[in-house]
Amino acid sequence: MIVKDEFLSRLRKIFDLNLYEVKVWTALLSRGTSTAGELSSISDVPRSRTYDILESLEKKGFIVMKLGKPIKFIALKPEEVVERVKKNLVKHTQERTKRLETLKGDQVLDELNLLFTQGVKFVEPTDLSGSMKGRQNIYNHLDMMVRDAEKTITIVTTREGLNRKLEALMPSFEKCKKRGVKIRIAAPVDASNVKVAKDLKAVAEVRNLEKMKARFVIIDGNQIMFMLLDDEKFHPNYDVGVWINTDFFANALEQLFELAWNEMKTVK
Repeated sequence: MIVKDEFLSRLRKIFDLNLYEVKVWTALLSRGTSTAGELSSISDVPRSRTYDILESLEKKGFIVMKLGKPIKFIALKPEEVVERVKKNLVKHTQERTKRLETLKGDQVLDELNLLFTQGVKFVEPTDLSGSMKGRQNIYNHLDMMVRDAEKTITIVTTREGLNRKLEALMPSFEKCKKRGVKIRIAAPVDASNVKVAKDLKAVAEVRNLEKMKARFVIIDGNQIMFMLLDDEKFHPNYDVGVWINTDFFANALEQLFELAWNEMKTVK
C-alpha cells in the first residue's frame, strides 16, 4: 500500500496521531478488516509495535477489535471516526478543565506559587522578558498582562487587531474596569470595525489612529508587548511578539504615545 507522505502528515496534524498510528490506520482502512501481522507488512511498521499501535487506535475510537482467533481488527467509517474523536476530545478537555479548576484551593498551587515567588526574587526586572511565536501564544500572554494590570493599559493596534482585542480580551477588560484600571485603545476605525470600537467603548476610551501603523501594549508604565510583523502580510502562526519588563522604555514609549493620543479623534 502506497500512501503519500504529505497525506500522512496531514492526518497526523488533524487527528493528533503519531507516524506509526497513521500508517497502521490507513493500512486497515484499505483492507477493511485485517490481522496485526498483515497490517505490519502492509504499513511497514515493526511487528513488535503493531499490537501497541492497534490498542492505542482502539482506545482513541479509530478501530474495533474483532473477537476470535486470530484476532482481527475492523476499520470504522471515517465519518464515524471523526464523531468519536470529537466526543473523546470534548470529554478529555472537560476532565482536564475540572482537574485544573480544583487546583484553585489546592496545596499544590500554593507550593507552585511559593516556588515562583522565591525564584523571582533572584531575577533582575530587565531579565523578565521573552518572545512568543504564533498569535494564539501572543494573546494568551497579553491576556495575562491585562489581568494583572493595576493602573493603566495602553493599546495601539491595527484595524483587524481591534476586532481581535474584542474577541480575546473583552472579559479581562471588563474585570479591569471594575478595578478602576484606565484603558486606552488607539486603532484605525472605519466601517469595517466601527461597531467593535463602539463595543469596546464600554470598557475603554477608543480613538481613531490615522497617521501611524503599529502594534504594542503598555501595562502600568512598566511592561511592554510589541509585535514585530505586519498582521496583514503574515499568517497568524508566524506572528511574533516581544515582551519586556522595563520602566525606562515603557515610560518613554507612553510619553510619545501621549503626544499622538492628543491628536487623535474620539470614536463617537
